[in-house]
Amino acid sequence: MSGMRHDQRERPSTGAWRKSTFSNPSGNCVEVAEATDGSVAVRNSRDPQGSVLFYTRPEIDAFIRGAKAGEFDYLTR
Repeated sequence: MSGMRHDQRERPSTGAWRKSTFSNPSGNCVEVAEATDGSVAVRNSRDPQGSVLFYTRPEIDAFIRGAKAGEFDYLTR
């Protein structure tokens, strides 16, 4: 994902953040939200005031397709 950007864009509102229902109860997960410019914001749910990464829609689409296809399964072993 070459377009990864860490910058000071306007953060999505608090109510806009979502995390997976597969997240563990300890809160050790990521949250996503749509940014005002249409990109996808990603943050660590344990540090909501911390860094936010922004990805384009095509970058997120490529990641999700790869995850569904099992390309990252080796990371969970």
